[in-house]
Amino acid sequence: MNNPALLNRISIDPNICFGKPCIKGHRIWVSLIVDLIASGTTIPEILQDYPQLTQEDILACLAYGEQNTP
Repeated sequence: MNNPALLNRISIDPNICFGKPCIKGHRIWVSLIVDLIASGTTIPEILQDYPQLTQEDILACLAYGEQNTP
């Protein structure tokens, strides 16, 4: 899932959300989405709760998490 186009959807700005990785254009942390998926929340459920997001945004969070896991 190491897709540069997906990873381009993630931004890290020290002036936004304390520099935590977020979905570009939103103040939704990557870690929130990864935690939701880890706890069993499905992508459709996340999209219902966060209608401003797209499936690609969620996949970007997973790709970022995969790339940045030790």
